[in-house]
Amino acid sequence: MTSASATSAFATSASATSTSAPEHRTDGWEAATPHADSLCRTFVHHWAEQNAAFAAAAGGIVARTDRFVVADHRHETGFFNAVVLLAPPQDWDALLDELAPYLAGGAGSLMLWSLWPAPDLRGRGWSLMGHPPLLLRAPADLAPVPQATPEPQVVRTAAELAVWEDVAVDAYPLPAPDGRPALLGPNLLADDRLTFRMSHDDAGRPVSVSAHFTEHGIASLAFGATLPAARGRGHWARHARARLRARPGLWHAGIFSDFSRPLAEAIGFVPIVRFTLWFHPRSDEEQS
Repeated sequence: MTSASATSAFATSASATSTSAPEHRTDGWEAATPHADSLCRTFVHHWAEQNAAFAAAAGGIVARTDRFVVADHRHETGFFNAVVLLAPPQDWDALLDELAPYLAGGAGSLMLWSLWPAPDLRGRGWSLMGHPPLLLRAPADLAPVPQATPEPQVVRTAAELAVWEDVAVDAYPLPAPDGRPALLGPNLLADDRLTFRMSHDDAGRPVSVSAHFTEHGIASLAFGATLPAARGRGHWARHARARLRARPGLWHAGIFSDFSRPLAEAIGFVPIVRFTLWFHPRSDEEQS
């Protein structure tokens, strides 16, 4: 090949390369990727479904796409109004535009959970809450767990679930619109993915509650709170051990605060990654 013809061939090749669409290389977050591709992928789908279960049972809104799940009670619920991202956003502005309708109604803050670092969203009205860690624990069949003594009571009736909710609202604390709890729907008792537990003080008063959620092949310590006067007396650990022993063949997960993280690590949980958590308040003006 002459020098001139080689130059022409190179130019033709370069032109074809520059105009062709870039090859997509899998990153493990495509919609068709199995949930079990990684424990992180499993958990974001698990976490999204947990929030959806609570919102749907309380008569709220659940919206699903390949990229995120919205679970919104439409009133203040602390962390329970949530958008969980299922894949790293390619365009953050486009994502926030798509979420805008969920900010235009309802009340209380809407949370945005991202497993991936985000750009500064403050210009769009979001505030950074923090970077809560995700911890995982091997199945109790592989890493034994001592029995909880006394064992927390499993909630089985609507009346008991109402007491559970009262304790949760006071202990966390969680907002209670018009002075009333508004977090749970009684039909959650029929959801076999969820188990609620409650423990009592020496006088028989309910003082500590927890929830246990199983979905996509893993279980999570879905919620836990103890009234201030009863803290430091082992309720958290007993609830955790009871949940781990109830599903001994499953990996367990949980998003913990930095305050409760040492308690989780003490019973075998290990830190995996930190989420990025943003929130956007919804005022009366935004609803109009």
